[in-house]
Amino acid sequence: MTEDKETIKMNSKQRLMLRHFIGDLEKHRGRHTELVSVYVPAGYDLNKIINHLQQEQGTASNIKSASTRNNVTNALEKMIQHLKLFKGTPPNGLSVFSGNVAEREGVQDYQVWSLEPPVPLNIRMYRCDKEFVLDPLKEMAAHEDVYGMVVIDRRDATIALLKGKTIVPLQRTHSEVPGKMKAGGQSAPRFARLREGAIRDHYKKVADYIQEQFIYMKELKGILIGGPSTTTNEFVNHDFLNPEIKHKILAVKDLSYTDEFGLQELLERSQDVLAEAEVAKEKVAMQKFFHLLATKPEMVSYGEKQVMDCLAMGAIDLLLISETKADNLEKLEEEALKFATNVEVISTETREGVQLRDMGGYAAILRFPVQV
Repeated sequence: MTEDKETIKMNSKQRLMLRHFIGDLEKHRGRHTELVSVYVPAGYDLNKIINHLQQEQGTASNIKSASTRNNVTNALEKMIQHLKLFKGTPPNGLSVFSGNVAEREGVQDYQVWSLEPPVPLNIRMYRCDKEFVLDPLKEMAAHEDVYGMVVIDRRDATIALLKGKTIVPLQRTHSEVPGKMKAGGQSAPRFARLREGAIRDHYKKVADYIQEQFIYMKELKGILIGGPSTTTNEFVNHDFLNPEIKHKILAVKDLSYTDEFGLQELLERSQDVLAEAEVAKEKVAMQKFFHLLATKPEMVSYGEKQVMDCLAMGAIDLLLISETKADNLEKLEEEALKFATNVEVISTETREGVQLRDMGGYAAILRFPVQV
């Protein structure tokens, strides 16, 4: 598979499982540069990787320190034998980690981990270090929510997408609005009317472009708009934008620029809004649970045993799992799938998320009352 990773959608559950995998590996430290990390890109010949690691075994025999030499060569051997179990490189590539992870010096505990990432790898790497190299997976695990970006003044506008931390310009337009100095022979009122008409035409054109780009984009989480406050007030508060587009506006920021610098400035000034948007969906789900708990307690359940019993009966409409309980996520999702139960993983970044954690990490909104 050679599909670019930006076109692949990673859901929140895959991202959370990836973060737990990263967290497990981050716990391990080597005494010297003896922990081995290998990244195999999608579509790359796995046999070439195995041959390369065998060559590295020969090179490692020159390491002066006997303990480091043994740890590296044994880690490489463990990894080679593990890779030979694969028939070929998995569709999304492969990340593999191996080393002596014993906490006490002189003790041997060689372990190997491998992961086919949820989106295709596009890098090839071999490295020995005191810790596993996890930056490529961390970048992958970062939020990749999609937001629309618009920077506008009376002369120019730029429309872009924000994917994770990457700004992708989509469209740039320039207006025919004349400068404030009127042309010779024209009366001031006539010139002012012409200028105001050109500004309105510019706003209408930008609004049309925004609608073309964003109206059918289902993955769009919201739209950020920036520019001089006079312009953004005129543009947003009048009838240029489709009501559905207006509903998606998360923030309007006062900016100095309307080009690529403006997009960067808009991103910097919208960090608070973006952070809130990431947890907004979780908050809504948890607030619904607590509202039902207070008004219709028979329509909710919480606590691991009670929730698991309800899940087995097919009684759960929405299963809420704290990220602190994500080790059981895969098994729970399989069970939830049998009954078309929706699953939402709740972070501990909100007050509601902390409450769920303190309640045992499991809660549910029910389809019907259950006696358990």
